[in-house]
Amino acid sequence: MIQSMTGFGRSEVYESGKKITVEIKSVNHRYCEISVRMPKKLNFYDSAVRQLIKKYVGRGKVDVYISMETDDVTGSTVKYNKTLAQEYYNNISMIAEDLNLPSDISVMSLARMPEVLTLEESEDEHEKTWEILEKAISESCEMLISTRAAEGEHLKEDIIGKLNGLLDMVKIIEDRSPEMMAAYRKKLTEKLNEVITDTNLSEQLIAGELILYADKICVDEETVRLRTHIVNMKKTLEGGENIGRKLDFLAQEMNREANTTLSKANDIEISEVAINIKTEIEKIREQIQNIE
Repeated sequence: MIQSMTGFGRSEVYESGKKITVEIKSVNHRYCEISVRMPKKLNFYDSAVRQLIKKYVGRGKVDVYISMETDDVTGSTVKYNKTLAQEYYNNISMIAEDLNLPSDISVMSLARMPEVLTLEESEDEHEKTWEILEKAISESCEMLISTRAAEGEHLKEDIIGKLNGLLDMVKIIEDRSPEMMAAYRKKLTEKLNEVITDTNLSEQLIAGELILYADKICVDEETVRLRTHIVNMKKTLEGGENIGRKLDFLAQEMNREANTTLSKANDIEISEVAINIKTEIEKIREQIQNIE
């Protein structure tokens, strides 16, 4: 199943007094890059969250947004950070002394300082929270995969249509190539006959010149390889997952053969077709950039 790297997934799970919402957005990227934004109280699960998402996503820039709401604090305990509270007290006292101000530090003011008092879940609550979070992420990823697959099918149909068009253009070059060679032979014969009167010698020179010049203007090898790459890309599109890199490589090879054809062609019609082929290949490459 072909997947685009563009997709969206969302899920809300409400259990055990907790509602966790997960939104996932993905766009094309050369590698798998996951960015996670979630409340500090869930930072404990950061590594597990990333590992879970990687089971669903192979490539793409993935932005994950997680929020959590709780009905109560059952199963949670308040933790006092004595070291941090002492640091706050010492620094506030230094400010008061430096500015010659009265030190009016109270217990309540220290308790309100960030991270002095924190709410932490028990081990059992950790497990319950992860079960809810895992479920929400999995559901969101399933929706993400669904949207990526739908977009992937559209890309597949569009690329195959363009590849069929490329095969038609390659056929034009293949049909035109013998005519180009015959025209060149005729032109060369006429030029040599202007300066050489010995018929036998003339034929020998013509044959030798044609052999030497054949590789410079003949594009048979290029069209054969180009056709092979096009057919191979079509087969790859009908294959499995994670084919983006292979498709990109095939597109590069196709472009290489089109460039060589354009540089060798000693014919206006073939040159025009080769230019059109390059244009279509570039369109295909742009589409491939979004395939996982």
